[in-house]
Amino acid sequence: MRSPAWPAVAALLALLSVRCAVGAGAATEAAQAEQAANAAPREIAIEAYGDSTTLGISCSEGHCGPQPQNAVAYLQDELQMHHGKRVHVVNYGVGGTTASQLRDGTGNRRAGPTAGLPWRARLAASPAQIVLINYGINEVMQNQTPEQFYAAQTALVETARALGKEPVLETSNPMPDNRLNARLATMAAMTRRVAAEQRVPLVDQFAYISSLPDWKTLMSDGAHPKPGLYRLKAEQDFQVVEPLVRRLLDGTL
Repeated sequence: MRSPAWPAVAALLALLSVRCAVGAGAATEAAQAEQAANAAPREIAIEAYGDSTTLGISCSEGHCGPQPQNAVAYLQDELQMHHGKRVHVVNYGVGGTTASQLRDGTGNRRAGPTAGLPWRARLAASPAQIVLINYGINEVMQNQTPEQFYAAQTALVETARALGKEPVLETSNPMPDNRLNARLATMAAMTRRVAAEQRVPLVDQFAYISSLPDWKTLMSDGAHPKPGLYRLKAEQDFQVVEPLVRRLLDGTL
């Protein structure tokens, strides 16, 4: 004989069964959503900051201007060849600028919608996971000291790291003028010092290009490479940047 309380117990058991089913269904949906998110192709955004050699200026027959065949464009081509269109490299190079101008937001304001902002605010609004930083030539031309350059680059790297970005430092290509190149060598040494102290990846273009036979014939003028040298620079960039991209895509960076 059933107890008079049996109908209430049965109803309670039914309600608990429904709640468990709903909870299990919600957990399954959440797991499926997470799995779908992990399976979706990740978009990798890279931003390249620097002077006219980042922008891609080259000179021919007395005329100088930005060329589509530049190191940043070649780098994106190589990365997309290996990882598809989900990798994008944006060129924020501005001719005549220095690392301290990037830090302070006082460079050319036409290089992107946030170009007039100080570095911290600019990066905070950036979707980039990796930022390339290439300066040194204009520091020489504007008579900055190596110590000023060191301080500016250190600030750029520390800020990028604090905002969750992966900074990559790059030394400048050498200059054919021996006197200017000797001063540029001290700037390159400062870039190497910052990279070592901050433990960030380094693309040592100055050392690499200086080791090439007859490298001066690959320059279009006193500061800017010909397209062929921009391609060689991109190959050096790729060797350092591609492993970072791979780790981001794998979720290990």
